[in-house]
Amino acid sequence: MTSILTNLSAITALQTLRSLASDLQGTQDRVSSGLRVGAAADNAAYWSISTTMRSDSMAISAAADALGLGAAKVDTAYAGMTSVIDVLTEFQARLVAATEEGVDKAKVQTELDQMKQQVQSIAESASFSGQNWLTTDIADMYDVDINKTQVVSSFVRDANGGVATKTMTVDLSKISLFNSTQGGLLQRDGRDIDTIGMMRSLATYSDGTEVWYPRGSAALPAQLSNRVFSGPLDLTGAGDAIMFDVTVDKDEPSHGISPPYDPGKTTMGVTIDKAFLDTHFPSWNGVIEDYKDFAQALNMALSVYNTGASAGLHYVSGYAGGIKPDVYQIRTQENSGLDGSYIEISNLTSQVSSGSHGLSNTSAQAPRGSQMTIPFTSFEVFRDGEDPDGIEVSFDFSVNYQPAKSYSFDRTYVNNLLGKTDGTVSNATEMVTLLSSLMQADWPNVIISVDGAGGVSMVLDPLVDRKAGGGTRIGFSNINVSHEPIPTLNFLEIDIVQNPNMVRTYIDYMDKATARVVDAAATLGALQTRIDMQAEFAARLASNIDSGIGRLVDADMNEESTKLKALQTQQQLAVQALSISNTAPDMLVQLFR
Repeated sequence: MTSILTNLSAITALQTLRSLASDLQGTQDRVSSGLRVGAAADNAAYWSISTTMRSDSMAISAAADALGLGAAKVDTAYAGMTSVIDVLTEFQARLVAATEEGVDKAKVQTELDQMKQQVQSIAESASFSGQNWLTTDIADMYDVDINKTQVVSSFVRDANGGVATKTMTVDLSKISLFNSTQGGLLQRDGRDIDTIGMMRSLATYSDGTEVWYPRGSAALPAQLSNRVFSGPLDLTGAGDAIMFDVTVDKDEPSHGISPPYDPGKTTMGVTIDKAFLDTHFPSWNGVIEDYKDFAQALNMALSVYNTGASAGLHYVSGYAGGIKPDVYQIRTQENSGLDGSYIEISNLTSQVSSGSHGLSNTSAQAPRGSQMTIPFTSFEVFRDGEDPDGIEVSFDFSVNYQPAKSYSFDRTYVNNLLGKTDGTVSNATEMVTLLSSLMQADWPNVIISVDGAGGVSMVLDPLVDRKAGGGTRIGFSNINVSHEPIPTLNFLEIDIVQNPNMVRTYIDYMDKATARVVDAAATLGALQTRIDMQAEFAARLASNIDSGIGRLVDADMNEESTKLKALQTQQQLAVQALSISNTAPDMLVQLFR
């Protein structure tokens, strides 16, 4: 139906044109910006995600820049460290040359001084962006709270949307060559725990070797030593004989044991005469030629009479074959089943034709080996440089050869136990507290106390254990300190002119010092590798994030350009349709003319 009041076709064409104009505008925006989602109105969810991811990408880019800065610091330190290794190698070669006879040590020292200056110069020059890892100024190199620095490694966003940067820790105690307060790799280590309160003692041998020995006490069976024989001993005369009584293993009240006291085992009438010798040593013809034969004959008599004692030669270093000539000894075998360790010769009667056997009425009491006194000296359990609990001291302890128990303590343990902050054990009372806290549960019968001279007494309670002599022992073993051995020399103080006898010591020191510097270079090399890996990962991560953002918000340009062309064509057709619709009323009016 045609109406002169309403041009329906024109209205329809106009609506179509307006719709096409809106679609065309959106398509043109996507084509010009390249974005399918350019604002929150386009797709609120995708826009929010992409905006957050763009922020992450920028943060990762910043982290990558920081990684580059960290890599430059590591590269600088590594370059300096490798140069130092070259100089140290040459330095050690000069020291070896100085051991040759006729070498002018003064001239060699001049070269060494130049090399020392070169090492120091390299260390001071290895600085980047105001930071130097080879020459440091750390108040305490072994304090884990201040001996480290950080290098940015990555950026992360947690599940709650929080953001943070991750860092790599660089332990400068393993890298610094020279520190203002000592502790560098080429400086002496001042953390000498020494005897650990006299738990151990140091022995220094003629070749300069030093060995720590754990402190302990042990007893041997009671013995009559240094019995001097002068032969030959002739027992061929009428009435010639040696006769005596033997007592073994009686208790000693002075050991603090409680009564009753066992009198020991006594064997009476032990006799050595020609008849005895003819029975057991017929080839001797009643004559004992020397001390070795007499020790053999006496041992046979003690065995035949079941005395619980034995005789033998006196073995001691410093003599040919380790045997002291013309001397023998008698000891208890401690097989009587008694607790004491005692040997006594009594009621001796002797008639010989010639010679002297060395026996006399005498006795010997073995001590209790299960007691000792430690002459305490104060010590400090130092910081470790890596472990926040400080260095660790570990040791074993045993009494009377029972299976040893293992114990350990560190700086944190000492501070918590003694209510301190400096890791010191200052007096014998504190040492008693420390040892008791560690060992009392395992060894309730060991009495640990302060003795009258300010030392530490460790005694197996004699009211519980009465045993003396062989088989009794108390002491430490397997003492280990976590940071030992420590360097005791300073590289810059090496002087073969002032200390010509220390050249070998210097060479040994340089072996260890160079090894430490090589380890430091390896640590820096590992840091380089890790930073490179992190940088590569950051680059890949940033690329993946950008790709992910593109998948969410980027427009498909092929699709959008095709759509734009179609909309432009539709717009042209809509304009023509509107034009045609607008001419229809004019044609109707002409019919009425």
